[in-house]
Amino acid sequence: MAQNITKSDITKRAQVRSDARGHKSVQNACAEPCAIERGMRILGGKWTGSILWHLKDEPVRFNDLARMIGGASKKMIAARLRQLEEQGLIERQVIDSAPVAVEYRITPFGTTALDFLDALRLWSESLPPSLAAAD
Repeated sequence: MAQNITKSDITKRAQVRSDARGHKSVQNACAEPCAIERGMRILGGKWTGSILWHLKDEPVRFNDLARMIGGASKKMIAARLRQLEEQGLIERQVIDSAPVAVEYRITPFGTTALDFLDALRLWSESLPPSLAAAD
């Protein structure tokens, strides 16, 4: 059965209310993750955005990528690369050379995140100094 959705249904927001005794309850709680939460679950992992950003122009070999991303261990980069590959955001290709090398490239689906990452980069570059230095 189709459900009629009104404008007031769309604009309802989750709210925390307190009763007379100070007990809190949530009104209009989300039944499932919102679009922002779903997106952050995919792109919000540490190093995920950096990996996609470094793959935007051309395929990159694993060791070169590890050098590009300072501060991340090879183990962490490998884990993120596996996750991104499972999600369809990047592709992995084994290069038959001596020694064998692995190269990663962003997929067409992965490129759909680049506009968002570029906007995030611009926003981050405009942060006040007190926030820009925060980790």
